[in-house]
Amino acid sequence: MNYRIVFFLLILPFFGFSQKTKSDLKNIEKNLKNPESVYNYDRIIFKYKGLPKSIDSTEAKHLYYGRNFRKDLVSQTGSDFKDLAEAFKNNDFKECIRLGKILYAKDPTNLDVILILLRAYDQTKDIANFSHHIAQLRLLTDAIKNSGDGKSEKTAYIVNNVGDEYIFLNVMNVGQNYTRASKTLKDGIVDIWEKEGSKIYIKVLYLDLIF
Repeated sequence: MNYRIVFFLLILPFFGFSQKTKSDLKNIEKNLKNPESVYNYDRIIFKYKGLPKSIDSTEAKHLYYGRNFRKDLVSQTGSDFKDLAEAFKNNDFKECIRLGKILYAKDPTNLDVILILLRAYDQTKDIANFSHHIAQLRLLTDAIKNSGDGKSEKTAYIVNNVGDEYIFLNVMNVGQNYTRASKTLKDGIVDIWEKEGSKIYIKVLYLDLIF
């Protein structure tokens, strides 16, 4: 989906996440499931829902990449999401909010659901909810931004799936003038987006190949 919302992102230091993907994902999975960990899922999702601006960069990384280890995610192929997408297509923003709230409750870090809610709240002039969800979107896309610098295959930005890649590209203002080339790796695919000699590398994880 193509979304036309302007986002202002802070420049944050980059971590070497892309060079140690497997070990980092293992640690994220362990921390999220450990009730004693400060990065336990229930603990950080509570903060994320209530006060997203209190989430730090490490917690955001756990929330975004930790999605790979959850079984209760909303699927784009499911009837519930299709109903939400149809309401969005028809500009039925009140219905978008009603359906979006249900899916958000099930899967609060789903970027597609958040973006549809943002569009609906923007159209209905609900500033409070718009501000709340844009803070959530920023911290999740910042987690992607902090996974590398996007300047090479080894330091590519890392996303969980192709859908998130296109959302991230929109946030980074990478538009139609870019061309894409792809390279298959043993643990995913790297897309190289190029414009006038400038390249952005984005790696899409294939978790079943990593472990």
